[in-house]
Amino acid sequence: MRVERYTADHEQEWNDFVRRSKNGTFLFDRGYMEYHGDRFVDYSLLVHDDRGRLIALLPASRHKDVLISHGGLTYGGFVSGPQMTTRRMLDVFGAFLEHIRHDEIDRLVYKCVPHIYHSFPAEEDAYALFVHDARLTRRDVSSAIDTRAAPPLRKGRQGVLERARRAGLSVEQTDGFDRFWPVLEQNLLERYGSKPVHTLEEIAYLAGRFPENILLFVCGGGEEILAGSVIYLSTSVCHVQYNGASEEGRRQGALDLVLAEVIERFSRSHRVIDFGISTEHGGRRLNDGLIDYKEGFGARAVNYDFYEMRFSRDG
Repeated sequence: MRVERYTADHEQEWNDFVRRSKNGTFLFDRGYMEYHGDRFVDYSLLVHDDRGRLIALLPASRHKDVLISHGGLTYGGFVSGPQMTTRRMLDVFGAFLEHIRHDEIDRLVYKCVPHIYHSFPAEEDAYALFVHDARLTRRDVSSAIDTRAAPPLRKGRQGVLERARRAGLSVEQTDGFDRFWPVLEQNLLERYGSKPVHTLEEIAYLAGRFPENILLFVCGGGEEILAGSVIYLSTSVCHVQYNGASEEGRRQGALDLVLAEVIERFSRSHRVIDFGISTEHGGRRLNDGLIDYKEGFGARAVNYDFYEMRFSRDG
């Protein structure tokens, strides 16, 4: 097998492979990966078999002597085609490890693509990690709804929704990220002491680049945005990337109404509604209030796993 570094000459080949893969999403499109290319040293890899056929991709970035798959993405393990088998993945992994050992990589941080994003089973890499004694070092817990068999809303959530509807609130899809972003930034700062991963300029650029994948739903009161959610759509998963509500929006149940609209709309076309992680400190601490809120909509646990391997320079 032949392992080589990604260059701009591979862009079309890379994107075409992601689109027909069994576990790729639009986050692996080069147009998405490179919006923050100035922050990361790209070390993405392509793997070809002995007939020269592309059989796997690895979105990755290098941080001195550490290789991460990928430092700017939530997940980023091997992307493989429908013909990938367990035996072949073991061969791919062996060739990959030999390649990075010869390039002075001392540590690998590998983020598996969660199974909910697989078009059909694609956990061959997880077995290869086990065979090579990779160590599970982080597990973030996300909350997802299986739209084919979801638990009902809790009574508390139903009550909030009824109150919001009685108040005449409604939800709309919009491209007004500039109106929603101040609400989101203030919400994250006040409640979590954090800020969005994306700036307003970045999310507006990405939504323009991927208009069918990145959507914004808001609930307003006149000119005021009370709450909103940024949605990332892949083939089978509707992922809630950002949630935010003003103090008045929380009082009126505006965010609950937005999420209820998202669930209802995308349950018709997507197998999973993923609310994102509720863990902190490398997965060791559970944010009980946050996950309880998501589970009130019928969401249940899905793990986002990180593995590590260390290498000695002498092999």
